[in-house]
Amino acid sequence: MKSKIFFFTLLMVSILTNAQVEKDTVAVKDTITIKNALEVKDSIVVKKPIIIQPAYLQKGDTIAIVAPAGILKNKVAIIDKAKALAESWGLHVVYGKNVFSQGHHFAGSDEERASDFQKALDNPNIKAIWAARGGYGSVRILDKLDFTKFKENPKWVIGYSDITAFHSHIHTLGIETIHGMMGTSLGDELKDIKKTVSSFKKALFGKKLKYKIESNSFNREGETTGELTGGNLSILMSVLGSKSQVDTKKKILFIEEIGEYKYSIDRMLQSLKRAGFFEHCNGLVIGDISNIKKNTTKWGKPIEELILDVVAEYDFPVLFNFPAGHEKDNRALIFGRNIKLDVTKEGTSTVVFD
Repeated sequence: MKSKIFFFTLLMVSILTNAQVEKDTVAVKDTITIKNALEVKDSIVVKKPIIIQPAYLQKGDTIAIVAPAGILKNKVAIIDKAKALAESWGLHVVYGKNVFSQGHHFAGSDEERASDFQKALDNPNIKAIWAARGGYGSVRILDKLDFTKFKENPKWVIGYSDITAFHSHIHTLGIETIHGMMGTSLGDELKDIKKTVSSFKKALFGKKLKYKIESNSFNREGETTGELTGGNLSILMSVLGSKSQVDTKKKILFIEEIGEYKYSIDRMLQSLKRAGFFEHCNGLVIGDISNIKKNTTKWGKPIEELILDVVAEYDFPVLFNFPAGHEKDNRALIFGRNIKLDVTKEGTSTVVFD
């Protein structure tokens, strides 16, 4: 009897042991399966969206000068100088019908400005759209425009300041634009804006853009690459939460501003931060922050420290004093183009476009 009990006990132990082994084997197999699945998932190559480059200009091409924003009061002679400059490069220039229209603050009504821009977008013979000026008003006509034909036949859209609204929106369509001088830039003498004009011409006609910038002691050093995007800080903030908001993930953000208080600049940067602009950003390029207003209550820090405080928890390079914005030296930038950024605190820093 005892031998039967002993034999039965051994049998049960054997069964339970084998069951546990099988269970552990299944668990290991499941773990391996999950691990392999994760490895497969991690190994999947996520294709980067293709950014479309409009055709570079050639002699004989036609460009349109339009005024999508502020009024061009007493600016006919200046815009004519811009036209003459483009013609000296072998280009044909046409004006939008309403360039010199006056609609109080704007260059005509929203409908008139949108009509001029739409015609320029749709006309296959026009190879570039050059903003006569910025000011304010571009965002008011964005939703009145149909970009269908533009996407089929991309062309350069050019300007800065308020034209950031177009840069931002067109960037979401996957098409490059040029952040550069506008018609009213010719209010300055050509001899005073040589570098501005030279870089603009290079961008238009497909010459390589490479800039060496005197380094600033506030720079945050480092090397990085990524698509360049951005523009005027106020306008970038104004399109937050809209379909025109850019995605800055793995990109390099450029910012410029004029005529704001430091607390206002901080507020706008904090808004971009809360919207995730800096979370996965590869780098930050600060252009001209011009004509900062003085507040009765002092901020207590230079503008560079204000900016560095906002991005303190991130480790991407930060380049200050890039010559682009509302100053005479306003170098052309190609938004949507990959750049290599090499930032130092001493000597020179470089911005090189692919």
